[in-house]
Amino acid sequence: MALSEHTDGFVPPVKNSGRSPIGAVNWLGLWTLCAKEIRRFMKIPAQTIFAPTVTTLVFLAIFALALGGAVRTVGGVPFMVFLAPGLVMMAIVQNAFANTSSSLMSSKIQGHLVDILIPPLNPTELTLAFAIGGVMRGLLVGLTVGLSIATFVPLGLHSFWAVLFYPVAASLMLSLMGIGAAIWADKFDQMAAITNFVITPLAFLSGTFYSIDRLPEPWHTVSLFNPFFYMIDGMRYGLIGRADGSLLVGVVVLVVINVALWAMVHQMLARGYKLKE
Repeated sequence: MALSEHTDGFVPPVKNSGRSPIGAVNWLGLWTLCAKEIRRFMKIPAQTIFAPTVTTLVFLAIFALALGGAVRTVGGVPFMVFLAPGLVMMAIVQNAFANTSSSLMSSKIQGHLVDILIPPLNPTELTLAFAIGGVMRGLLVGLTVGLSIATFVPLGLHSFWAVLFYPVAASLMLSLMGIGAAIWADKFDQMAAITNFVITPLAFLSGTFYSIDRLPEPWHTVSLFNPFFYMIDGMRYGLIGRADGSLLVGVVVLVVINVALWAMVHQMLARGYKLKE
């Protein structure tokens, strides 16, 4: 029957329910971007997973050869056992940062960042999707490195919650740092500078290879202001039951930093800082 027979050509307006057709959360878009970030590093596991594992094992071998078979201890713990958790955490943070920073930086340089900004994803969904990609890579590398090291060094599980919390919190922190750094940087040289002059020094000078209890003042106090110290100290406690600092302080520091970084990255994405120029 023709429309005009009842309406005379008039179509009543559709009432607006006030809700987006996508919903409060764009679950499909969020899942798609998460999957894209995870598949991105899973397509080249030799570079993103196995290369960091080999590098970490080389560090372990160098220290083993340097000791020359001597049994040295740190606080009553064999040095190689003391060293292993720090190497695992160092691999986690470096790869979590590398994943988010390289993903966003490549999109900016190659000019296809618009493919990420155009879809109906709000700043929270963008932040969460990129962060999940970085966390997944960090945890996967950490698991691979930990299992590899465990074949040479006896590692246990002293605290399940510590082994769960500290790697997740650390990889989230470095993922958010990677997002913020990639948004700020205009070229790969600036990203390399952040990696070489900020991330790597903080990771190496955080008690990875030594106990901060052996440091004289003021360096012992200075080390307590390094957030990387709390990541490694917590991981060491979780695996071997030894900690140089306060675990409670470590939890508070990591939570506060993650909240601050999340707010910063969210604002950068919401305002389109250096993304819509």
